[in-house]
Amino acid sequence: MDFGIRDKWAIVCASTKGLGFGCANALAEEGVNLVINGRGKESLVSSGNEIRTRFGVEVIEIQGDVTTEEGRSSLFEACPKPDIVVNNAAGPRAGMWTDWDRADFIAAFDSNLLAPIEMMKTALPGMIDKGWGRVVNITSQSVKAPIPVLGLSNTARAGLTGYVAGTSRQVAQYGVTINNLLPGIHATDRSVYLDTETAKNTGITREEAEEQRKKTIPSRRYGQIEEFGAACAFLCSQQASFIVGQNLLLDGGAVNATI
Repeated sequence: MDFGIRDKWAIVCASTKGLGFGCANALAEEGVNLVINGRGKESLVSSGNEIRTRFGVEVIEIQGDVTTEEGRSSLFEACPKPDIVVNNAAGPRAGMWTDWDRADFIAAFDSNLLAPIEMMKTALPGMIDKGWGRVVNITSQSVKAPIPVLGLSNTARAGLTGYVAGTSRQVAQYGVTINNLLPGIHATDRSVYLDTETAKNTGITREEAEEQRKKTIPSRRYGQIEEFGAACAFLCSQQASFIVGQNLLLDGGAVNATI
């Protein structure tokens, strides 16, 4: 299937590895030119060269932290009016409710709530002018089923979900869609971190923690970044123009819900 997005431009945040890298690759495979982003120069250059070589698209590498105003501004300096924006940032640390203070919540909001909102506020006017645009926010399965040890993430991402629910319906008439991808556990650095924390708290090895977690997933495995990226590319396609303000779970069936 031709997704009809060849030669468009996308900003993909935090895209040098993990889920963001999966999304960047899937979009590039559809012929989309990219602005990719990361904090580390070495991984940024390596990822950019890999995508450029594999798919023959234009790739602009922008080093910076998307959770800062300076980092976001540098992305839009490289691509003032993107057709597609994929919002992504690392999740906050795990812990208990007693571990977090006001500063922790502010940091979580800056990263996982306010940063994507600011990205949308900057990108949406240009998309509306063109009569076409796609925004995909990478959030978490926790907005459907909160995870006790991820209270910071639960709170910030639930707030973003509420923002998208309203905003997406305000801009849909202009040919612009906003949707959220809700990942469960995927084989990324984040899963290594979570399994390591579980191992520390339970006195088992990380590998044992991983096997225990897999048993809680009906698919009995972790997701792969390639299949996550494919879902992102579809939401950015011409065929997805009637999908507005939705929250798509990619969790192997881990969240047991009727709706």
